[in-house]
Amino acid sequence: MNQGYRITVVDDDRTMRESLSHLLESAGFEVVCLSRPENVLACIQKQDADVLLCDVRMPGMSGTELQMQLKGQTNVPIVLMSAHGDIPMAVSAIQNGAYSFLEKPFDPRRLIKLLENASQLRRLTRNADRLKTRLAELSGLDRVMIGNAPSIKALRAEIVDLSTTDVNVMLLGETGTGKELVAKALHDLGHRSGEPFVPLNCAAVPVTRFEEMLFGTAENGPGLLAQAEGGTLFLDELGAIPLEVQAKLLRVIETKQYTPIDTSKTINADIRILSAAHERLEDMMKEGTFREDLYFRLNTIMLTMPPLRARRDDITTLYMHYLDVFAATYETETPTLTSGDVARLLAYDWPGNVRELRNVCERHVLAARRGAGSVDSALNDNRDSLEAPETLREAVAAFERQLIGKALARHQGRMDDVATGLGIGRRTLNEKIVKLGLDKETILNS
Repeated sequence: MNQGYRITVVDDDRTMRESLSHLLESAGFEVVCLSRPENVLACIQKQDADVLLCDVRMPGMSGTELQMQLKGQTNVPIVLMSAHGDIPMAVSAIQNGAYSFLEKPFDPRRLIKLLENASQLRRLTRNADRLKTRLAELSGLDRVMIGNAPSIKALRAEIVDLSTTDVNVMLLGETGTGKELVAKALHDLGHRSGEPFVPLNCAAVPVTRFEEMLFGTAENGPGLLAQAEGGTLFLDELGAIPLEVQAKLLRVIETKQYTPIDTSKTINADIRILSAAHERLEDMMKEGTFREDLYFRLNTIMLTMPPLRARRDDITTLYMHYLDVFAATYETETPTLTSGDVARLLAYDWPGNVRELRNVCERHVLAARRGAGSVDSALNDNRDSLEAPETLREAVAAFERQLIGKALARHQGRMDDVATGLGIGRRTLNEKIVKLGLDKETILNS
């Protein structure tokens, strides 16, 4: 259980050093013993000690004097011990920063438990310090878009350039690539940073309430346009905006004005609109479900978010970063990646992109906290939840894909029979097969 915890023991009594070394090594600790306190700092730095266990009364320098000397130079927990201890001495040691104070002779089991707890605290502190140091070295954008792939470097540069403008930007990318994070970065780096950033997942809003939520009503008060005044409105899942609302949104962009529902009051709109989509809106324009004029108004500039599988060199870096983040969140040690873990990370396609990677990291840390856990087990545990659709549009598409796939298999690919069985026309069936990305041959041969 204590394998790997490193203890530095300082005691001028040889018999005590040998006794402590035998006890602690038998319990799984790594132990370095010193007879004099003068070179303790260099030793604990070289050993990367987790705990300093030190006698109070030693010739030349006492344990309490050593404690005061080390104060501010290391955050290694210090446990003081003495055969001549008393309550005032113990209180003074704790007040001066000692982790604990033990009076000799002490219960070996108590000592081992105390050192376990102190070592765990040291590891947690070290992990937190490492994360703080890394974040301090990163600029604001580096924290949002972690990685060194050329596509990510280029994206960071474009974000910096665009943040100084008010141009409408459309973000294209798969689910989980970080479109909202980029939109927030564009807002935070620009002159509107002190004003509201209002995100809206269009696919999560009922069609019947969309107009009311966006424009507000006389009865229910201001909508999201009013909330975003002076700042940025981010429209995610753009293709889910109802066609009749698209026309009104276009007018807001063109005139910089809007009128709440059931009122005659015209309100000026000083808003930057950022948008995102993961489906190809060109197909929706051909079908007549998305306005071409609105599309071109919103995508003055288009940024494409690279999928994680296209930046494999960043996968391990991202995974290690989020392991540290979740280890700090759950107050546990950061799991160590094996060569097998790294190979599994790089072999996986990450269909859920960075969002999926974060989920897998969190599962890995939670499992490791229970004494188990690997990339492979975290991926296997995560697969079912990742396959669940996140929005109504995705849920409907998943249901249609499954229903049509079963019908194709049942009717052995006879399209007229499939269409009849589903209660739709042959043309509609063909359009859905194309739109849903179904491969008829793969289905029939599976």
